[in-house]
Formats: sequence, C-alpha cells, structure tokens
Amino acid sequence: MVDVGIIGSGVIGLSIARELAGRGLTVKVVSRDAPQATTSWAASGIFPPAPLWPEAGPTDRLTAVSDQLHRQWHRELLEETGIDNGLATCGGLYLAVNEPGRARLTAEADRWRSRGSRCEWLTTEAIGEQEPMLAAAAGSGLIHAAMLLPEETQIRPPRHLQALEASCREHGVEIVCGQAIDGFERDDDGIRAVCCGSHTHAAGTWVLAAGAWSHAFAEVFGPSVQPRPVRGQIALLRLPQPVLQHIINVGLEYLVPRPDGRVLVGSTLEDVGLTPGTTEAAIERMLQFARRLVPALGAAELETTWSGIRPGSADGLPWIGRSPRVGNGLVATGHFRAGWHQSTGTARLIADLITHATPLLDPAPYAVDRPAEGGDTVAATMLRASEDMAAIAW
Repeated sequence: MVDVGIIGSGVIGLSIARELAGRGLTVKVVSRDAPQATTSWAASGIFPPAPLWPEAGPTDRLTAVSDQLHRQWHRELLEETGIDNGLATCGGLYLAVNEPGRARLTAEADRWRSRGSRCEWLTTEAIGEQEPMLAAAAGSGLIHAAMLLPEETQIRPPRHLQALEASCREHGVEIVCGQAIDGFERDDDGIRAVCCGSHTHAAGTWVLAAGAWSHAFAEVFGPSVQPRPVRGQIALLRLPQPVLQHIINVGLEYLVPRPDGRVLVGSTLEDVGLTPGTTEAAIERMLQFARRLVPALGAAELETTWSGIRPGSADGLPWIGRSPRVGNGLVATGHFRAGWHQSTGTARLIADLITHATPLLDPAPYAVDRPAEGGDTVAATMLRASEDMAAIAW
C-alpha cells in the first residue's frame, strides 16, 4: 500500500504526485486516461500576469504563488528530465475591435495598473511596431484600441506534462493508466482502496483530481464536488516560420504563437456536458477570426484541431482541501480555465495538508464544503464569450 493515491493524471494530479514524492511519500496515480489523453494536454498554456497585491482575493493569491512556483519548477524539471517545458515571457497584446470593446479594455487596463502590473496603452502606430503583422488591421480601423501586458507568459502543455510524468517516475511514482474506477473499498478510516475491474489499488490517503469527471465521485468525496463541464475547441495552424511574437487576445479569443511557426487559435466556451470533439462551425469561425486579424495566417496549414473539457465551479474558486465525507480523502478540482496556471500552488497546498505542514495559503476559501456564493461565475464567463463572438464576427 502506498502513502497516497491520486485519481487523475492531468496537470493537477501529476503536479500533486511530484510534490508529494519530493517530500518522501510513496505515490500512485490511477487514471482512466494517459496524460496525453487528458484535458490538460489540450490546453493553450496562457499565463496572464499574476501580481500579488495587498487586496488580492483567494483566486488571485493562488495564481500569484503558483506563477512563482512555475518559474522554479521550470528550472527543476529541465535539470531533472532535460525537457524544456517552453515557459517563456512573450507578452500579451489585448485588442478591441469595436467601441464597447474599447470601453472594456480601458477598464481592464486600469485594473491591471491598480494591481501593480506593467500595462501599456498603444497607439495605432505602436500596434504595428509591436506586431508588424497587425499593422494593416490597425491602419484600416479594424482595431479600435490595444494594450500590451509585457509580463504575459506561455507554457507548452504537452512538454510540461511529459516533464512532469518523467519527474514523477524518477521519484518513484507509479502511474497506472487505462483503468477506470468502478468502486471503492471502505473502512472506518475512509477509503482503503479503489477498484478498477479486476484491479485494486490501496493507499493510506486518496486525492480526487479528475477534473470535469470528478463529479462521478461526489457521493464518496462530498456532494458539493460538482464541477460544471465546459468544452473548449482549439485549432493549430502551421507556417514555415513565426509571424507573431506576442499572444494576441481579442475578448476571450486568442492566438498563441510558438517559436516553430505554429499558432494556436482558440477558443470556445460550450455548455455541452462531457461531450468531446470539435465542430466544423466553431473551427471555421475561429479560423476566419485569425485570418481576418492576421492575413498572413491565410497561407497557414490547418495542422489539427482538438477540444478539452474544463471543470468550473459556481463561485469561480476551485475545491482544494479535505473531503467532508471521508477522513483520508482530499479534493483538487474545479479550476475552470486557470488549472494550468494554478497547478503548482494547488499541488503545494494539497501536499501541505497531507503532511501537516504550514499551508502555503489559507485553505479555508477553497474548502470542499463551502457554501456556493457570488453567483454562477462560469455562466457569466460563457455569456461574455457569446457577446465577444458576436462582436468579432465582423
């Protein structure tokens, strides 16, 4: 029997496994899917600036400490595995393509500055100086306003997952994939083992980190663990050489350039449950957006498309903490669109709780049994996405 079993092999599950193994615990990851088949693999890897200012709330505090840990983990993973996860500060250009968008962008610029982040409001000429491929759109009046966040960062999700998996294995973590959990063995202390068909896996402590699929285990870990699944689609374009330097954001749409000439085009927010896959209409809409904004992308090859299912919570906070139902159970899910950015801090907080160390953050705001307050943040974000789609239909 291992010290800790983790349900889920996405970025949250593997990050927790690495952190625990680094503290000397024996760990086993049990997952229906291999890391390459999880939603984490499908992410775009955008990290907005993450300042820690005095009035920061629980979400921003978790993001800020996670952001700093990502810098540390990048160096450690490269040294341990030789895999460069592509963490790089490339800056983000935020564009408005109509007057309502300009008003929203102005408010966002004020918000970033109030938090202490570097934020530059750009003239039409400056847009072209920062991104020559946007000069035509800026000069034609297609772009109404723009701001630059120089501290915006990107990471390569597939490479980071490869590095995490390699690091976990080097630290003795057993990763069992292709086994769906269909039952639990219980005793007076909680969960003794999980059952996967003819296979049984025992552990002293269990952590639920199954993303949008965590709801299947809510009866065991706590009735409040009901993440709302939201599908996101992405298209990957390929050019012989890079044409963009910055991440380009228009509302909730984005272009993420890679150093090899590829460009990620995303994304959607779709209330379709746990339905995977892409749709022709959504992909075509995103491609039209990309090619209208950056005409050079019209010559790009559509290499592939994919989707992922994000786990949202009503109040916008993830569930991170002890299960109210089983004494040896913990939960780490519900991060919605911030799971990648918040993965390192989540791993540290879960490990602190398991090892009875002083918590990295006050765990109370993320409690599994907290009352859901503040309205449906996921629904509000999806409504904004719908409005942004209409605004950039051009």
